[in-house]
Amino acid sequence: MKNIVSIRAGKKREVKEKRLIVSVDIAVVKHTGYYRCPNGKDITPFPFFNNNRGFSKFWRIIEKARKDNNLDEIVVGFEPTGPYAEPLVHFLSEKRVHIVQINPMHTKRLKELQGNSPLKTDPKDTKVIADVMSLGHALTVVIPRGAAAELRRLTLARERAVGQRTRFSNQLTSLVYISFPEFMHVMHGLRTKTARYLLSNFPTPQAIGALGLDKLAGIIKQVSRGRISPDRAEALLKRARDSVGIKEGLDSITLEITTLLSWIERSDHYIGELESLMESALLKIPYSRYLLSIKGLSTVTSAGLIGEVGDFTQFKTIREIVKYAGLDLYEISSGKTKTGNRRISKRGRSLMRKLLFFASINMVKKDGVMYRKYRDYLDRGMPKMKALVAIMKKVLILVYALVRDSSVYVENYQEHKAAKYLMKEAA
Repeated sequence: MKNIVSIRAGKKREVKEKRLIVSVDIAVVKHTGYYRCPNGKDITPFPFFNNNRGFSKFWRIIEKARKDNNLDEIVVGFEPTGPYAEPLVHFLSEKRVHIVQINPMHTKRLKELQGNSPLKTDPKDTKVIADVMSLGHALTVVIPRGAAAELRRLTLARERAVGQRTRFSNQLTSLVYISFPEFMHVMHGLRTKTARYLLSNFPTPQAIGALGLDKLAGIIKQVSRGRISPDRAEALLKRARDSVGIKEGLDSITLEITTLLSWIERSDHYIGELESLMESALLKIPYSRYLLSIKGLSTVTSAGLIGEVGDFTQFKTIREIVKYAGLDLYEISSGKTKTGNRRISKRGRSLMRKLLFFASINMVKKDGVMYRKYRDYLDRGMPKMKALVAIMKKVLILVYALVRDSSVYVENYQEHKAAKYLMKEAA
């Protein structure tokens, strides 16, 4: 698919004279379509269903308009609305059209200029989207294909599964604090296999207290494979026998604890399966080895970044992909007043920023590839969080540059390049 965006910042700066502008207001069941010709001729916004018959109707209308007005190209724009636009986008990707996204903030502000009203209706929204497109504010749409499409689905599925597991773990923690708060302190949390085994089989302080020291110590030794000392078993038994946990309604709490533990175990297995599939799909991406050559960029993070981006090779400039991630900077200033406080826009893919954030935390450790740069930012007086955000941007630029140049990462590249030059001169 051709890319409508120009080189600068992923925006289309001018509308060609022979181009039909088409806008769509996306909904769950029924979308609203609209088109406008370069001479101002347009159509009353029309509905069409989110199915094959509706899509065919939409395509017949806009293709007829293109031919009747002797136009060369069709540009279709819409606001990003979660998953509801995806079937239409994939349908249109097989046609000879350019597909773009419109920032909802742009449509919101322009909408109030029309009649000085924030009124929101589907027909009005389609016209406002077309107005924004006419002004040249259209952002890149990259449709993942093949293994990249699999990575996007797997990444989103893993994100949902991790979030669900976190919710289960939080619920479990609150129940344990009610029924046996001392357990958390003795076992140092609920993440270990031993802690979960004990709660699954002996979920109340009474059940643990009834075991006796020798049996409890034997169970802990077997499950932990000797990594937990007998002193811990003695401490747990003592705390169980004088626990301050509630004693009423324990049957229902026990049922919920064991159920949550079962769900957490299944979540762990599911996430592991997803990560295995992500690794397999990642190997099918030719340029994935360039990402994996960066120390601190894990397989899961590399797979997630490619899934979120869709295809790094579709972006023409660094600025474009930085904007896509929402890491581009903005400053609030007016007249003589300048805050000097620049922030990232956060108007890009939030999961992409999250992946970069955790990757950056890993890379700024003492032996990490971004440690020296991070320390340099801190030495200049930059707050830690801002320094970390700057590292996120550096990591994204590094990944893009490696893919663009088909290169693997070389640590201390400038020093390596200088040494190589000196050796060449000496020869």
